[in-house]
Amino acid sequence: MSGITENGVVGAVGKELFIGGKWVAARSGKTFDVQDPSTGEVLCQVADAGPEDGLAALDAAVAAQSGWAAVAPRERGEILHRAYEKLIERRDELALLMTLEMGKPVAEAAGEITYAAEFFRWFAEEAVRIDGGYAVAPNGSGRFLITRQPVGPTLLITPWNFPMAMGTRKIGPAVAAGCTMVIKPAAQTPLSMLALTQILADAGLPEGVLNVVTTKDAGGVMEPLIRDGRARKLSFTGSTGVGRKLLEQCAEKVLRTSMELGGNAPFVVFDDADLDAAVEGAMQAKMRNIGEACTAANRFYVQRGVAEEFSRKLTERMQALPMGRGTDEGVVVGPLIDEAAVKKVTELVKDATDKGARVLTGGSRVDGPGHFYPATVLTDVPVDARLASEEIFGPVAPITPFDTEDEAVEKANDTEFGLVSYLFTSDLKRALRVSERLEAGMIGLNQGIVSNPAAPFGGVKQSGLGREGGTVGIDEFLETKYIAVSL
Repeated sequence: MSGITENGVVGAVGKELFIGGKWVAARSGKTFDVQDPSTGEVLCQVADAGPEDGLAALDAAVAAQSGWAAVAPRERGEILHRAYEKLIERRDELALLMTLEMGKPVAEAAGEITYAAEFFRWFAEEAVRIDGGYAVAPNGSGRFLITRQPVGPTLLITPWNFPMAMGTRKIGPAVAAGCTMVIKPAAQTPLSMLALTQILADAGLPEGVLNVVTTKDAGGVMEPLIRDGRARKLSFTGSTGVGRKLLEQCAEKVLRTSMELGGNAPFVVFDDADLDAAVEGAMQAKMRNIGEACTAANRFYVQRGVAEEFSRKLTERMQALPMGRGTDEGVVVGPLIDEAAVKKVTELVKDATDKGARVLTGGSRVDGPGHFYPATVLTDVPVDARLASEEIFGPVAPITPFDTEDEAVEKANDTEFGLVSYLFTSDLKRALRVSERLEAGMIGLNQGIVSNPAAPFGGVKQSGLGREGGTVGIDEFLETKYIAVSL
């Protein structure tokens, strides 16, 4: 990253709201701090929008909708492709920016930039594949024309843990479909979205198509937009608790919704699994993003015959992970996002150990500046531990042994969530049988990463509604219109 400096990447980002194609201050003049989670120091201040700023952003999106919907699909796709190229070209500086505001190691942040860019490339190609239909009426007296049209102005809310990819995963299909947007990034990590906004503007996205409001008062700004009635869709990634509240608000105006909510992913290892592959998959599923991911393995169920060996090998790998500021050479475990995150992980681990779990490595927070918690492995975790039912969002792997296939499936499904499940076995029949029985929207079969822009991402039960990515991702932003033709 020669020539790229921390002050340089932070200084290059717009700090105001982006409304109607212009950078503008919040009407109140207020700002809020963006902090480096590895030190607690303030990186910069950004505009703190109020309800009136949110409504101005919606005004701009509504005004731009008809013109944007009329833009040729090929041109919408070309804008996304130009933005894809700019993201790849600027990957190193954008990765450093992400590390500074979110904490993940720079190498992992660079991987996220590449992943985020792929959503733009994928949906650039999907823009020209929006289909329709023509059919003869069953009685032969008429014809059916089927067309797909943009749903209209959309509200997008993204989380802090993947501050670039969660933006492109929503913006990509909205642009491809011809929808205008008001997006609110998380207050902890607004800088990546602000950088992405300028990239899209430079790629030729027309004024008013994308409007960005940064705010510390998410509910106060977004609820009036939901209840306004002019926006026709909400796409949200975040906690199940917040998702439920948003669904209630959307019901008033019958908004279309996409909800990617919490997870409590089981990681099931059978005694016939390739144990080295299972441990490698466990490292990916647990330690990606420092464990701060809805797809993170949250509960490890290992068949008793290999539980001790799996625990030993996983502990060896976790003990060897260097921890520190994400900008430091070789660091794998960066800080958690804030003090509240560290407190939650600490409480969950204490609850488990108080109920009989044993600590194999880690298990207590690190003294000093920043929000650090070490990679931790617990074994003999009882089923009544909070870790078994609550999303950890940290680098803790709780291991519970099981005896039979039915027991493993029962334990894995014993949750209100159903985002992703991981399964390791060398038995093909068992792999298919258990994959079908697991109650999850996605299955990692003998692999620890499931996310891919070309695949449908989403969950069942209280893990969400709808899918993002894949060939179905654009459907969330399209309405189907039927035209009856009399002959």
